[in-house]
Formats: sequence, structure tokens, C-alpha cells
Amino acid sequence: MLATIFLLFGLVSCGAQLGDNSKGRRIRNLDSNGIPKAVEEFSNEAQLPRFAEPIPNVTVTVGRDALLACVVDNLRGYKVAWVRVDTQTILSIHHNVITQNPRISLSYNDHRSWYLHIKNVHETDRGWYMCQVNTDPMRSRQGYLQVVVPPSIVDRETSTDMVVREAANVTLTCKAVGYPEPYVMWRREDGDDINYNGDSVNVVDGEVLTITKVSRLHMGAYLCIASNGVPPSISKRVLLRVQFPPMLSIPNQLEGAYIGQDVTLECHTEAYPTSINYWTTEKGDMIVSGDKYEAVSMDNGYNKYMMLKIRSVSKSDFGSYKCVAKNSLGETDGVIKLDEIPAPSTTSTTTDISVTKPNTLRKKTGMDDDEFTLASPGLPTVRRPAAATKAGAAPALHVQGYVS
Repeated sequence: MLATIFLLFGLVSCGAQLGDNSKGRRIRNLDSNGIPKAVEEFSNEAQLPRFAEPIPNVTVTVGRDALLACVVDNLRGYKVAWVRVDTQTILSIHHNVITQNPRISLSYNDHRSWYLHIKNVHETDRGWYMCQVNTDPMRSRQGYLQVVVPPSIVDRETSTDMVVREAANVTLTCKAVGYPEPYVMWRREDGDDINYNGDSVNVVDGEVLTITKVSRLHMGAYLCIASNGVPPSISKRVLLRVQFPPMLSIPNQLEGAYIGQDVTLECHTEAYPTSINYWTTEKGDMIVSGDKYEAVSMDNGYNKYMMLKIRSVSKSDFGSYKCVAKNSLGETDGVIKLDEIPAPSTTSTTTDISVTKPNTLRKKTGMDDDEFTLASPGLPTVRRPAAATKAGAAPALHVQGYVS
């Protein structure tokens, strides 16, 4: 192939070689005249083209443009060519583009810098590129074009949303491609840990996620994430649904209420597919929301919270109530008993004040007529000081903290 390149270079290469031969004869003549041969060869080398710098390796993302630079000093009448090494394809010779690839073009500057442009780089463009100068022997430098590819997920080889029965084994697969080869991991979309082979982990490495004896706790969305250092990383969402028959729990199986009170009965269920939930009386009649009853249910994933509010309880409302949950896999129910309790009693507090006549008080205590005490539980002590009493006027009452 190198011989072909030299043929394409034409007479320039031959001329250079002939010049060298004549100079070689001159060297021999000069040698015969006593001029050292090494000095002449050094002089010739200084006049030949030389590469000013190595061709730098280039890394580019697929789809973008690449630029390879070759800088040659003292080119003079020699020519520069670009060659694809692995395919032995001549891309350009001096000012002319030889390849038929429309994505490749050439530019140059000051007869010194020669640039190979590759637009919209493909993965097939990855490899070694050579810059040649048609000296004899040929001189060259090589640079490597690295084409990197961001990760992508192969849908046909990746799991889609799945529905499985509880206690079955589940395998989720995610196939990713890119260059370099992508790293693949699995995690839950909600950030919760995964119960994986008896361990609680946040991330599972690898393209395959296998869950043994799947339970309702595994239900949710899983993310397959692929990355290889080339942005952007990519992910795919796989929704895992786990089917199981309804299960039911009752916080309080016995409730009490008094006549006229509002009371709420509560029942919790789990089921997938989503269950149909309702309340019945002890006679089996289905309860419908209205003035007397208000039936409410709230969903949270496969959990459902049922509440039955009974307004202004009467005698006929006491008895048993049943909460029922049904889906395609089964049915379950639970009973809550509502009993009557006594209504809370209301109490009132009265305070009796007894006043002892002055004469009686004087006889019992030895106090003067003008000084006596009123005492009652919970009331302040009242005292009339004798010194403050005037003839014909009622003495003032002094209560601690108050004056009247």
C-alpha cells in the first residue's frame, strides 16, 4: 500500500530520490576530495521536512465532528497525505481529497498545518490515522481517533412491566449497549431498599435482577440505569405488580357509644388487584352512605383504609357490623361489635355560707361585737376591725386582696 501511495505522489517522489542519488555521487566525489561524508548527510537532513509535533489522539462522541492535525516544518516541494491505517485507505493527497466519503474534508494553513475533518463521526471511524510526507524513505506520524458512544437500552432484550403471583420467582433483565461497555444497576424508583436474597440492599449490580419468592413488599417501580462515563446516562422503568387475595385487619373489634353520639368504625385491607370494599349490618344489608351513615375508603398502593361513621347513635344501631373486601383472587371479611355505654353524667357544685350572729360569736370566741369572722370553704376570710368602726356607721369589710 505504501508503494501505491508513492506512485500517486508521482514525480515529486522520484525527483526527490534522483536528487538524493546525484547528491550521493557528489558526496562520493567530495569524499574523494577529502570532505567528510557525515557533514554532507547532516546538511541534507536539515533540508528535509520534519514533523513539528506528534499527532494528538482525539476522543469524540459519536455523531459529533472530529479534527486531526498534522504539522510539518520545512515541507518545501514535498506533499502531505492522510491515510486510514487499518483499512489502508488513502483519504487525501496534499490539496486533494481522494476518498469518496462525503463526511471527510481537508483544510491547511501556511503550507505547514494540515487538518483532516470528519463530520458526524460513526463508530466505524474509530482507529489509527497516518499523516505521510513523500520523502524517501517516507516519513509519517500516527494519531488515534477514539469514538465513544453513550449508553442505550435495547428494548427488545429488556423486561417490560410484569404481573406475577405472590411467592413466585421473578427475573428482571436489562440489556444496554455503548462504548465503553456500560455498567448496569437496578434500584427502586421510590428509593426504598430491595429485599434481595434475604438482604436489604439499595442497589443490585448487573443486567439481571432475580427475586426469589416475591412478596407484596417487592411491588413497585424499578429503574434499570446504564452508564459508561459518556453522558448522558440512561434508565428504563419497569413496574412490578404482585397479585394476592385480600387480607384484613381491624384495630378495634369492640366499640362503645352512648345514645346520640357519633361513632366511627375502622377496617384496614390489603389486596391486589384492588379489592371491592363495603360494609354490611348484622342482617347482611349493604350500608349506603346517606344521612345516617357515611362510608369512606382511602387507597395507598395495595392498602385500603375503610371507615364507617354512624351519626347520632340510637338503640337500633347497636349490634355487629361487617367490613368486606373482594377481588378476583378471593374474599375476606371482619366483624366489629358496637355496644352501648352509659352517657357521661353532669355534676354541679354549691357552696353554703353560714353566718354566726355577733352575740353568739362573742360568747363562743370572746370577740367584740364589732369584730367577727365569716368562714366558708373556698371563700376568703372577712374581718371587721373594731378600730375602723364609727358610731352610727357600718364597719368596712376587708377581704385579702380586695376592699369594699
